[in-house]
Amino acid sequence: MDANKLRNILTIGETVAVEFKKCSGNIESDTYETVCSFLNRYGGDIFLGVEDSGEVGNIPEKAAPGMIRNFISMIGNPDVISPTVYLAPEILEYEGKTIIHIHVPPSSEVHSYKKVIYDRVADSDVKVTATGQIAAIYIRKQKIFTEKTVYPYVKDEDLRFDMLTRVRKMAAARQHDHPWKSMSDSELLQSAGLISVDAENGKRGYNLAAVMLLGRDDVIFSINSVYRTDALLRKMNMERYDDREIVQTNLIDSYDLLMQFARKHLPDKFHLEDDARVSLRSIITREMLVNTLMHRELTSSYHAKFVVEKDRMFTENANRAVSSGVIKPENLEPDSKNPLIAAFFRNIGLADELGSGIRRLRYYVPKYSGQNPEMIDGDIFRLIVPLDDNYSFDAEFDKALLNSEVRESVGEKYGDKFGEKYGDKFGDNSTKAIIMEVMRENPSASAKTIANIANITPRGVEKSISELKKAGMIERVGSPKGGRWIVLPKGMDAEDAAGNKNE
Repeated sequence: MDANKLRNILTIGETVAVEFKKCSGNIESDTYETVCSFLNRYGGDIFLGVEDSGEVGNIPEKAAPGMIRNFISMIGNPDVISPTVYLAPEILEYEGKTIIHIHVPPSSEVHSYKKVIYDRVADSDVKVTATGQIAAIYIRKQKIFTEKTVYPYVKDEDLRFDMLTRVRKMAAARQHDHPWKSMSDSELLQSAGLISVDAENGKRGYNLAAVMLLGRDDVIFSINSVYRTDALLRKMNMERYDDREIVQTNLIDSYDLLMQFARKHLPDKFHLEDDARVSLRSIITREMLVNTLMHRELTSSYHAKFVVEKDRMFTENANRAVSSGVIKPENLEPDSKNPLIAAFFRNIGLADELGSGIRRLRYYVPKYSGQNPEMIDGDIFRLIVPLDDNYSFDAEFDKALLNSEVRESVGEKYGDKFGEKYGDKFGDNSTKAIIMEVMRENPSASAKTIANIANITPRGVEKSISELKKAGMIERVGSPKGGRWIVLPKGMDAEDAAGNKNE
């Protein structure tokens, strides 16, 4: 480890993956607790001879080799660390002082220190004693996915085969020649990977993914009684809720119910993209809800949530975390928690390729609320979208356009020509010029939109528009609602305008 990297670590301080230990001549027991917690979490780096503040102490140079030998002996003792591990500490020199650096990689096993399991939470080593917490660590370490668990006693009548007609239509809508269109029910289920063989006992049957996607409600509850999603509205009553929907049905119908809840409680702001209106609300909530349905750890007792508040909405769900902390574009490493369910959602058009949902949220959320979303990975995955009912991307874009371009060019384009041609009857000439420039940039702009940009009342806009029409400077083409504005060439008098139109 070079000096610059070590200096940065000491400056930042302790984190979920960095621990400082003061020890000077002996290694204390809490060092082994940290080794255990790092093994059980994401791994990390331990620095012996450093204060909690990041200030470097001084391990006696002659004592360092003996400390390392003792450390290696301890972690190789099954009565201390179980299962045992092999680590290779290194001696570092920093500003004339001696430090011991121990890198601990994440382990595929669940480890204990003196028969106690430790986990890393923020910058602390925490004893884990509750059965549910221990189970969560084992789930995190599993190399298989719980969605593939086989239930040989689940029969055809336990699944809702009537949903397959809808599934085929959704798949065909996404891809007109989708192979599921011509498959039988059993072929479709086999193709989707919903029928598996238990490698341990050789039994064949429907797996947990099949139950969660197509199972009857009572069958889902009997197999996975902890599964549910709480949809909550908290704008007035923050302690409890203003509205609530408990969703405990199959994943496909769950998506529909949660989307209905979102449509009920969130505004659908106007937004144009390539001259077509798109629903920012639908795009954003689709990505949020599909993510929490597809990638949750299905067997966890932690209830997933979709919460709408005054200034934010968020989802929370149990997670098989591979990292910890805020997800940013530069550290985004897509990892499918339930690949069978994720593939099924992609086939029916409710999801795209892995990682695309996060990228779409980062693109569309600022257009919806003017702020960026926040994604926090961990045993509980949180996706937070800020809300601002007063924000409009299109209005802000128009204002920015005028502030940066139009207002600077109004005098240059029109100067005193209004006054020269029409005397004082127009009043505020710059306002007329701004209205005309808005119409050039957005021919379909309503009087209300123009009023917001020009900072005058809608009534004032209508009066100005009437005067501009009479002067032959603008013209309305088409219906009052579906038409558009034309700023006539030169925009000076009716004779010039007529001549340009004939051209």
